[in-house]
Amino acid sequence: MSILSLLSDPAAWAALATLIVMEVVLGIDNLVFISLLSNKLPENQRVRVRRVGISLALVMRLVLLSTIAWIAGLTEPLFNLGLAGAVNDHGQPSFETAFSVRDLILIAGGIFLLWKATTEIHQTIDPNDSDESEKDAIDQKGPATLSFGYAIVQIILLDIVFSFDSILTAIGMTDQLPIMIVAVVVAVGAMMLASTPLANFIERNPTVVMLALGFLLMIGAVLIADGFGVHVPKGYIYAAMAFSGVVEGLNIAARRGRGHKAGH
Repeated sequence: MSILSLLSDPAAWAALATLIVMEVVLGIDNLVFISLLSNKLPENQRVRVRRVGISLALVMRLVLLSTIAWIAGLTEPLFNLGLAGAVNDHGQPSFETAFSVRDLILIAGGIFLLWKATTEIHQTIDPNDSDESEKDAIDQKGPATLSFGYAIVQIILLDIVFSFDSILTAIGMTDQLPIMIVAVVVAVGAMMLASTPLANFIERNPTVVMLALGFLLMIGAVLIADGFGVHVPKGYIYAAMAFSGVVEGLNIAARRGRGHKAGH
């Protein structure tokens, strides 16, 4: 279908709007990770690492979109361990061990997120082990540069996982490449605009850090489950995140109210 035909097709506009919303929602996971990671760097490097990380996410998605046929082939099983769970109400096994390249990428990404979130939670609860190394990274130019590079490497690894998830969602919703490209560009642009406000909000409210790390643990577990054929509806995940965010927002408002009252 030509570009002019797409522009005059109401169904194409509806698909574009729906896909933009889906891509923005799917980008929240990536954005939370980048915000948490950038806040661990010296202040003068934070904005740069966010921009680089989100720009890499855009490049990754556009590259994957240019190889849609190859991406579709990554869902074909590579090997099967022969294990499967009981059949559910939809006639599908509750889990399976027929692994495709996509499944292996999701499992590796989930394990990485579980490791990263667990490590960060440990450092948040018991910061004594990491205080000295972080001070050295800030005070000395060499280690700080290494920290920036290490942050970029971690962002690239997660960009790969989240980009596959994002593009597979786009392929499932429409077969029009221009619609996919526009939706991805708009969604990543929204991530770019929201990255600094989100990171600043997390830094101003330390309790939000633990909540965000909890989100990463949940997302990591869901990615691993998805790799084993256990498909958790994304609506449940984002509803849980939204509910937790609202509760934490009420806690922040309550603390500010008590602080304001104490100040008077």
